[in-house]
Amino acid sequence: MTVLDLFRLDDKVVLVTGASSGLGVAFAHAFAEAGADVVLGARRADKLAHVADSVRTTGQRVLTVPTDVADPSQCQAMVDAAMAEFGRVDVLINNAGVGTAVPATRESPEQFREVIDVNLNGCYWMAQACGRVMQPGSSIINISSVLGLTTAGLPQAAYSASKAGLIGLTRDLAQQWTGRKGIRVNAIAPGFFSSEMTEQYPEGYLEMAQFRVPAGRKGDPRELAATAVWLASDAAGYVTGQTIAVDGGMTIT
Repeated sequence: MTVLDLFRLDDKVVLVTGASSGLGVAFAHAFAEAGADVVLGARRADKLAHVADSVRTTGQRVLTVPTDVADPSQCQAMVDAAMAEFGRVDVLINNAGVGTAVPATRESPEQFREVIDVNLNGCYWMAQACGRVMQPGSSIINISSVLGLTTAGLPQAAYSASKAGLIGLTRDLAQQWTGRKGIRVNAIAPGFFSSEMTEQYPEGYLEMAQFRVPAGRKGDPRELAATAVWLASDAAGYVTGQTIAVDGGMTIT
């Protein structure tokens, strides 16, 4: 086995939430290219079907399961469907997320709870369902954000709180499951990448914010997906409980 072989995910089954657009699509393609079969979950079934068709061009098997991660029963149903179709779950990419940019004095309880329900609670329900069936050597990767580590000039209390909470959840699940169950749990904290969420930012905001990024540019989604493939693979077999910032250096400024 060569070093490059350690990065392969042949015969693995990977679950990706939030897979109907943006970074979720990049994750789906990257894992299929690395040799894995993929199970794609999202709320928008029509977009999910389109993504699945494009991922199938890699030659890997694809299953779609319309899923709202804020509902624990739907999270369990996604895992049950994966087990029924493939008989195993090796990797979970907890990517589903929503965001708001509402000043803290005006944010309603419903707005705040919706973000927490998807970004934090939903990741927990998915991890819990996967943790019940995953075998030793499996991996969970939570997609947090640099906004869980720093601020970026927008009023995003709910989003930042959810992503910081996800980093804490990552540490605790790693402590509980790595030694006892052989499941590694890590997080990725992306910086600025093009997505449906960033399309909602004020015009010119991303360009203005890049002065904080030593790399001087937005990230390429494939750079983020490659980090996830590494964390899921045997190449990262001694990495657990960590949060990897993929941000062009934003968090060091």
